[in-house]
Amino acid sequence: MSIVSVRGVVRHYKQGDITVKALDGVDLDLEPGEFTTLMGPSGSGKTTLLNQIGGLDQPDSGTITIDGTEISKLSSSQLADVRLRKLGFVFQSYNLVPVLSAYENAEFVLLLQGMPAAERKQRVMETLAAVGLQGMEHRRPGELSGGQQQRVAVARAIAGRPALVLADEPTANLDSKTSESLIDLMRSLNSEHGITFLFSTHDPRIMDAARRVVHMKDGKIVNDEKKA
Repeated sequence: MSIVSVRGVVRHYKQGDITVKALDGVDLDLEPGEFTTLMGPSGSGKTTLLNQIGGLDQPDSGTITIDGTEISKLSSSQLADVRLRKLGFVFQSYNLVPVLSAYENAEFVLLLQGMPAAERKQRVMETLAAVGLQGMEHRRPGELSGGQQQRVAVARAIAGRPALVLADEPTANLDSKTSESLIDLMRSLNSEHGITFLFSTHDPRIMDAARRVVHMKDGKIVNDEKKA
């Protein structure tokens, strides 16, 4: 069964007096364990599609199914539960809670999931070690470099063991060396732990690393390239 199934999704936005069709009848399926990137020029619809799949925005028409649950008509609380239990997010701006330590940021989703304390501690420590932050558990975001903050964001995204991680321009604020390190980390998490990743990006390094590149233009998928 597909992790993601998008069928006929249409989304319009108002820009002043003009109506823009951001997504124009998009169909997309993602299988478990894929490492896929959406690419295209600004305004092509890739971030809009990522937001639709993440339940951060609602389509005007069409359906989106995440790990067997159709999210298109869920209530706000039901959508929040799907995001909590099935999805992980990595944002360009990290979106960490500044007053919380790396440990507490990574733990946050597990607290919301109601995981028992002992299991929670083991999961957080294992996850921070997996992203190369062992020994930095008690540092707050302001005490970490940009690359380390993004690693905390990745740890937070994967700690709850979601069906899918959505990453919107995750390397945009990082230098080349840090970007390459982060891409290697996510490839490793994908290959060793089977975590499914979907990126929206302009970064050619992520496109090179991806095993599938979905090209978007004017709100449509114009090419879907799977690498050997």
